[in-house]
Amino acid sequence: MSKAGITVATADAPAPALRRLPRRRGVELALIVLGVLLSVYGYCAVGLAQHGTLPPGAAGYGAGLGVLALLAHLAVRLRAPYADPLLLPIGVLLNGLGLVLIYRLDLETPGDRAAPAQLVWSTLGVALFILVVLLLRDHRVLQRYTYVCVVAALVLLTLPILFPAVNGARIWIRIAGFSIQPGEFAKVLLAVFFAAYLAANRSALAYTGRRFWKLQLPTGRVLGPIVAVWLVSVGVLALEHDLGTSLLFFGLFVVLLYVATGRTGWIAVGLLLAALGAVAVGRLEPHVHSRIETWLHPFASIEAGEGANQLTQSLFAFAEGGVLGTGLGLGHSVLIGFAVKSDFILATAGEELGLAGLSAIFLLYGLLVECGYRAGLALREPFGRLLAVGLASLVALQVFVIAGGVTGLIPLTGMAMPFLAQGGSSVVTNWAIVALLVRVSDSARRQHDGPGAP
Repeated sequence: MSKAGITVATADAPAPALRRLPRRRGVELALIVLGVLLSVYGYCAVGLAQHGTLPPGAAGYGAGLGVLALLAHLAVRLRAPYADPLLLPIGVLLNGLGLVLIYRLDLETPGDRAAPAQLVWSTLGVALFILVVLLLRDHRVLQRYTYVCVVAALVLLTLPILFPAVNGARIWIRIAGFSIQPGEFAKVLLAVFFAAYLAANRSALAYTGRRFWKLQLPTGRVLGPIVAVWLVSVGVLALEHDLGTSLLFFGLFVVLLYVATGRTGWIAVGLLLAALGAVAVGRLEPHVHSRIETWLHPFASIEAGEGANQLTQSLFAFAEGGVLGTGLGLGHSVLIGFAVKSDFILATAGEELGLAGLSAIFLLYGLLVECGYRAGLALREPFGRLLAVGLASLVALQVFVIAGGVTGLIPLTGMAMPFLAQGGSSVVTNWAIVALLVRVSDSARRQHDGPGAP
């Protein structure tokens, strides 16, 4: 009402109702269907290129992959409805593409078929994904098992010492024809430990201790336990000649220490220590020294009349692929040798899909990592933030180390490309990482949700 030119409110205006955030499960389902269709298309393209007809198992492959993806989607829809809709479809597409590439290479090596076993491991990986999403209602529960995780990780890292070396490294456990790589599972457990310990001691790490140059050095009581765990892990891996995983753990340690403290000096210290360690190991360890020599002089074996080595054949495959690739099933990357389905499977993708396809694969990995970082940044509690950043960094570091090795950017380290390469332990672990990121991203969006109608 109005009185003497003054407007008087008769009642308070009602507060606008908060709207719920969109769950976007329909977007996720549409992307999953697209990922399955692209995988089936790749499977059919390989059959047409090799035999001129559609492969007889195309329908079964598509149905199997589709059922697994649908079950995983239903688990997310039921228990993590606010999760990022890109995480699961990216995992489905990368896993499907990996199965296609392994099947394509199996056609060139009929005596060493790996696709059927990889399909079984992929099924187990998706089953683990579903179990984690359904049973782990809150990621903060993992914080209660900080020291259980670190003990289990150290045990898993130590076990391969008791078994014979394979190709110069002791990273597998082989019993009655069955083999696993414990380091793949240990990296997730160590990520949980680092995240939990740093979350509990972040203030002491950032604001106590002595200042050296531009770096605040924490007290030994605070920094000592985590440094000891890291040193033991890297020491064991060095004894096993598993330098790729050593580099992975070191990078994870430095990244999480930086995120927990906000001190950029830790990055400089990490790079310095990494450089010193690389020089020392490269000079003292013959197995590593030979890889560095191959990296520095990739064509030396050809000049010596010994033929092309694995790295040289990989570089030839990338060069042959050009921009658009030779087409699925039409490359010759099998000439790389025994590691073509594991360490060098990216060379097959580069040759047959070209720079365009390789860029799309790297973009998928980049989106997966970005989803993890975004979930971590959105969370208010420190453990979830560090866990999300740590898991995403594991994927980022592993992709960099492997891609850098097979393209000649850095020396080879002998690791498996996430989801693409042959390796049961790797694919199961990567599905566990995606499941944890789904859980964290769901929590990150729930905390911003309002009570209003959708």
